[in-house]
Amino acid sequence: MVIKSPANDSHVSNPTKRIRWATQRAKRVNETHIRQSIKDRFQHRKAGSTEKKRHSGEAPHLDGIEEESESSEPNNGSEQGARRIYFNRPLPDSAKDNDGHPVNHYERNKIRTAKYTPLSFLPKNLWFQFHNVANIYFLFVILLGIYWIFGNPNPALSSAPLIIVLFLTAVKDGIEDWRRTVLDNELNNALTHRLVEWNNVNTSEDTISLWRRIKKAFTHSIISTYRLWTSKRKNRSAEGKNYAQRALDESRPSVDTRQSHRTSVFSVQSRTSEDGIQMTPVPSPQPDRSNQAGNDRLAVNDRPTTSFSFEEEDNGQSANGHLATTKDNHAGPGQAPAKFYGSVMDPYIQVPGNARFKDDYWKNVQVGDFVRLYNEDQIPADVVILATSDPDGQCYVETKNLDGETNLKVRQGLHCSRQMKHAKDCEKASFMIESEPPNPNLYQYSGVARWSQRDVRKPEDPGAEMAEPISINNLLLRGCSVRNTKWILGVVVYTGGETKIMLNSGITPSKRSRIARDLNWYVIYNFVVLFFMCLVSGIVQGVTWAKSSTSSDFFEYGSIGGSPPLDGFITFWSCVILFQNLVPISLYLSLELIRLAQAFFIYSDTFMYYERIDYPCTPKSWNISDDLGQIEYVFSDKTGTLTQNVMEFKKCTINGVPYGEAYTEAQAGMQRRQGIDIEAEGAKAHKQIAEDRVRMLQDLRKMHDNPYLHDDELTFVAPDFVTDLGGASGPGQRAANEEFMLALALCHTVITERTAGDPPKLEFKAQSPDEAALVATARDCGFTVMGRSHDSIILNVLGEERQFTVLNTLEFNSTRKRMSAIVRMPNGKIILYCKGADSVIYSRLRPSEQSQLRRMTGEHLEMFAREGLRTLCIACKEIEEGEYQAWNKEHDLAAAAITDREDKLEAVSDAIERELTLLGGTAIEDRLQDGVPDAIALLGDAGIKLWVLTGDKVETAINIGFSCNLLNNDMDLIVFKIEDESLETAEIELDKHLEAFGLTGSDEELHSARQDHRAPDPTHAIVIDGGSLELVLEDQLRQKFLLLCKQCKSVLCCRVSPSQKAAVVRMVKNGLDVMTLSVGDGANDVAMIQEADVGVGIAGEEGRQAVMSSDYAIGQFRFLQRLILVHGRWSYRRLAETIANFFYKNIVWTFALFWYQLYNNFDVTYLFDYTYVVLVNVAFTSLPVIFMGISDQDVSDKVSLAVPQLYRRGIERKEWTSVKFWTYMLDGIYQSVICYYMGHLLFAPGRFVTHNGLEINDRPRIGVYIACATIVVVNTYVLMNMYRWDWLFLLLVAISILLIWFWTGVYTAFTSSLQFYKAAPQVFGQLSFWAMILLTTGICLLPRFAAKATQKLYRPHDIDIIREQVAQGKFDYLNQYEAYVPPAKVPSAASSDLSEPPKPKQRGGTALADDERPIYPPSVANTGTTHNPRSHNGSDDTDYTGRHLSMDHPPRPSFDRPRPSFDRIRDSMDRVRPSFEASNDFTSAALLTRLESSHSGTPTRKTLHGSSSLR
Repeated sequence: MVIKSPANDSHVSNPTKRIRWATQRAKRVNETHIRQSIKDRFQHRKAGSTEKKRHSGEAPHLDGIEEESESSEPNNGSEQGARRIYFNRPLPDSAKDNDGHPVNHYERNKIRTAKYTPLSFLPKNLWFQFHNVANIYFLFVILLGIYWIFGNPNPALSSAPLIIVLFLTAVKDGIEDWRRTVLDNELNNALTHRLVEWNNVNTSEDTISLWRRIKKAFTHSIISTYRLWTSKRKNRSAEGKNYAQRALDESRPSVDTRQSHRTSVFSVQSRTSEDGIQMTPVPSPQPDRSNQAGNDRLAVNDRPTTSFSFEEEDNGQSANGHLATTKDNHAGPGQAPAKFYGSVMDPYIQVPGNARFKDDYWKNVQVGDFVRLYNEDQIPADVVILATSDPDGQCYVETKNLDGETNLKVRQGLHCSRQMKHAKDCEKASFMIESEPPNPNLYQYSGVARWSQRDVRKPEDPGAEMAEPISINNLLLRGCSVRNTKWILGVVVYTGGETKIMLNSGITPSKRSRIARDLNWYVIYNFVVLFFMCLVSGIVQGVTWAKSSTSSDFFEYGSIGGSPPLDGFITFWSCVILFQNLVPISLYLSLELIRLAQAFFIYSDTFMYYERIDYPCTPKSWNISDDLGQIEYVFSDKTGTLTQNVMEFKKCTINGVPYGEAYTEAQAGMQRRQGIDIEAEGAKAHKQIAEDRVRMLQDLRKMHDNPYLHDDELTFVAPDFVTDLGGASGPGQRAANEEFMLALALCHTVITERTAGDPPKLEFKAQSPDEAALVATARDCGFTVMGRSHDSIILNVLGEERQFTVLNTLEFNSTRKRMSAIVRMPNGKIILYCKGADSVIYSRLRPSEQSQLRRMTGEHLEMFAREGLRTLCIACKEIEEGEYQAWNKEHDLAAAAITDREDKLEAVSDAIERELTLLGGTAIEDRLQDGVPDAIALLGDAGIKLWVLTGDKVETAINIGFSCNLLNNDMDLIVFKIEDESLETAEIELDKHLEAFGLTGSDEELHSARQDHRAPDPTHAIVIDGGSLELVLEDQLRQKFLLLCKQCKSVLCCRVSPSQKAAVVRMVKNGLDVMTLSVGDGANDVAMIQEADVGVGIAGEEGRQAVMSSDYAIGQFRFLQRLILVHGRWSYRRLAETIANFFYKNIVWTFALFWYQLYNNFDVTYLFDYTYVVLVNVAFTSLPVIFMGISDQDVSDKVSLAVPQLYRRGIERKEWTSVKFWTYMLDGIYQSVICYYMGHLLFAPGRFVTHNGLEINDRPRIGVYIACATIVVVNTYVLMNMYRWDWLFLLLVAISILLIWFWTGVYTAFTSSLQFYKAAPQVFGQLSFWAMILLTTGICLLPRFAAKATQKLYRPHDIDIIREQVAQGKFDYLNQYEAYVPPAKVPSAASSDLSEPPKPKQRGGTALADDERPIYPPSVANTGTTHNPRSHNGSDDTDYTGRHLSMDHPPRPSFDRPRPSFDRIRDSMDRVRPSFEASNDFTSAALLTRLESSHSGTPTRKTLHGSSSLR
């Protein structure tokens, strides 16, 4: 759609002064706003969505859409972020600096996701590592040790632990960053075809600074050295091999392969031969000037064609290239003249003809460059499409790398540039692009191409100023790939970090686990303990030296400080060095290694591998694996998460007649609740459906032998539809059925792909699986979409090929909830077809008409929804030619706007989508994923609360809830619906329901709720829609709503927006202080995934936007049970035990040194040799604790799933508490006393003489006694706390214990050990040494052993009982399964014997013994104030209870002939009740029958919520 100023044709809009109207820009958003979270990026207009809807409802006229005012001065966008890009036009003076260079400087296309360069790695990595407080502390200790006054015997050795930690962390960071660097280099050095020998006025020569030269030289030297080293290694390995052996190691290139390794010149020529496009590096041949204008454009027959296009003669320009006039465009009868789009090619421009396309690196691409892309090429930057190999300007792109979606998307070239093909055409094109500032919105772009349209008949005429809007459909984004398109010609508008994919990179917020957050406090506690130890030492030492008349006056040469205060000060800092091990330097590194191993185990779990799409469970944030073991609330989307997102068209209603046979899971769930044998009923239904399918296929073949109908793909089984289509019910119904199918075949954006074969096969590529299902059903019924030609759709209607011109497509979005197509029919009429949510369509119907049809259609849609089907309404409208032309002018203005384009288009679309005529509705099934009901039941048994947040209809969500075990018959459904949108009404409703639970919503009740982690009784469930949810999320009502939800087993939020999903997660996470997990599969789930503590993305078969922003990605919802109940529980318990043991072992070692200071006046004398102090955390005690965190296992994965109740300790956070921390600390202090005083008492008598008469009671040898005993005690203690003793862990414990013996023996064998020389044979040869170790170990561990034994015998935990039963063989039945535990084998939470499989469930709920069934207080018993339609006392003064009890009423025939599926489902519905919410006007039938056409009548009236469109 192009705006041309001097035109008088009725079909062309006529704005005036269009040259600079797009220069009025909004204020530029700063960089911080540009790089906000994805929630704000994609929802940056949510705040005004309500106002926009009201505006669209109150302003049917388009007076508010005006041309943008003209700026007095040209604005090049530098001030406000927008940009103007010039092609073969000189820059205006305002766009140049004093030197004539462009003022605007754009980012390079070279990207770097790596943190480091070879030159910056060392300083930058150290800078990041010393953000860790522990590293700073140990660096400070090392610096203190340099000064001899603080008594460090070996300052160099004291730095070893810190160096080892820094080195290992640097290696890990270096490997990760090297991988990123390799990927960066692959992208930056990838090849594309860029136009060279052409002046790009938008950029100047890139000047390389001295610093960049130094960095490049250093990097190149490192790379060259590495390559030289690797080549030498290969040469050495190849030596001695004969020719045959070398030939096996090397690949032999084929002829084609050898030919592909050519220079860019020949590479270009090879591609030219395919389509005849000039790609040679020689100057383009110049045609004769007299014929230049006529030869710029190839004939249609010379252009390459594609399989998805139908060739047509372009009527936009005459053969000689001049402007087309009305007399050039001969319109057929009833047709409007074709629209003229113009051309950016200037026939009078003089070109040198030197331009050529050449292979160049991505990193050299600049803003304003022409690029040519070929099939399978990746797109190097954000590119506006000028022309493609398709004459319609269409091309296919795959956005898999961008948003994860694998389905192809169609993009369009600009109309004004579709004639461009050659390099010379790029030189002759003279135009400018006004572009919006770079922003991260992947689904929106606003720009305008401007040029002067020259007329060859009037050379002296400067030309008419023309413009064409550029939208996201004309833009190729970096990272996408070209598919099914020979070539694309485009221009670059964004490069490097300004491209949309780079602005979206790194959007996932950084998350820290709860244990990691708590750990800092416990490290601070250790600092406090260390401070007091050092303070006591300094005070005592200073006071001691202040005393006179002591032996020190005779035997000492004076103090180091010279005065008591200074002595105490020096002692304080000396003790910091002595007791340095109290702060665990290796703890952080150990935890990173443990979490890395846990992430690897999760990734390697084959039971979470989804073979269908070749996708394992992928940890993306491997530092929060322990949070998976503490999840209390799970928030789940429905479509694509609980369901398969594979849509099948099942039923429809046309002109008040229902069609379609189906037996859905939701229907089976309803019958199961009624006590019906669903296996027999299902078999009967499936048999009937199979017979109907055969009959329908026969009738379809008789009516029309459709070659595109494949019997196995037919999902819509309705033989009565075929008979009605043949006229059995009269011409009226036949016409209605044809019109309905035409609407399905014309109102869409589907791409048709033809697969050769006999018969041929048509595949439909759509951005929404719903849309593909609708078009596929139209094909099966004989209304086949063959393809598109220009702006037309070719349909095969029952064997007759027809062409329909699509004038406008008003696309679907979450605000509009509808999509429309304005089509010119073959008879010249203009028809608008609209499909969307039932409430949206009903609000736009022609008022006071079709009342009977509305009522019947609403009833049918309700039936469909209660079967678990997704419903849509279909409507149409005939538009007069004059009305359309007037509206189209306003639409062109809105589409060409840069500022607020989406708002203006929404207002324009709203104006035409009124006064509609209802055609009918559709029903599509989205089946549950495999194992979803069992997974939800298992998570519920574990104490996890599952909330469903969906945008679907209420009835659909409720029936899916019953199907997947979220709801059951025993639950009272609290249906929360606020009709008047009043906060006061919402508060009254909340107070009423809270009163039933004996609550008022006070702060004390909220505090109590935070402490109570028990699962609520399965007696109540809440169902709430988006409008009511918006009210209760207000500050004054949020707490009451939260407390009400806390009392309910299940919560279903329907018709909610993405921002509301995130708000609900935030409310629960912050309000109840619990761990939350969100799981979803689409872009609308990203906000809630990022808001939760743990975000899980479902890698669906279509889109993977959620996966890109998640912490964990899985292939199916059922894998969530294993991720949480197995790996999550293991990770949480392992880390909790590891951290506690880490603090314990440091306490034992450090306090053993402290007790020795009591006997030397705290003069900071080292009891142990200094090498012991350095190596204790690095070598002697680290391996057992680390492997405890990696491989400890209390029960197997099968038992973890069989007994999900074990997970509740994580919910209650009992594995890591302050009590546990201080218990381990006190236990460590006790053991340190035993370890020290056993050695102290052994040597205290002073009569310790060896067999050779030499004494070994000097300080270093006494230290060997105490150190070895301490190491044995610590490692044995860790062994005691392990649940799983396997040969590897026992070996590691043995190695850690023996390592101190080994080190002592080796180190003391050399004289460099000084006083420690020969200490090993002297000490190890003493019987007292071994006796002391044995006694010390027993005395130290006896209290711990006694406490454990007492706890397990008299106060056993759940895990203790289960481990006993595992040992008794009560879980041996699980061995017959791999990892999946059948539901019949899942132990009941109330079962006294958890190892036994539960008894079969009785109808109506879980089978519980009478003494175990919960006793409800009067406040929560079934009363008249709680909404339970299945209870014997009616909840809302209706007769639903009576209808529920009466099962013998006669079935009602639906129409004049039997329709088995509809009669069957309506009959089954009557047995229950008409609807779960009928009494509250919550269902579509009750709502739609009373819904006024608010958007078709007087639009200024304010509509109540729920009366126009559900939010």
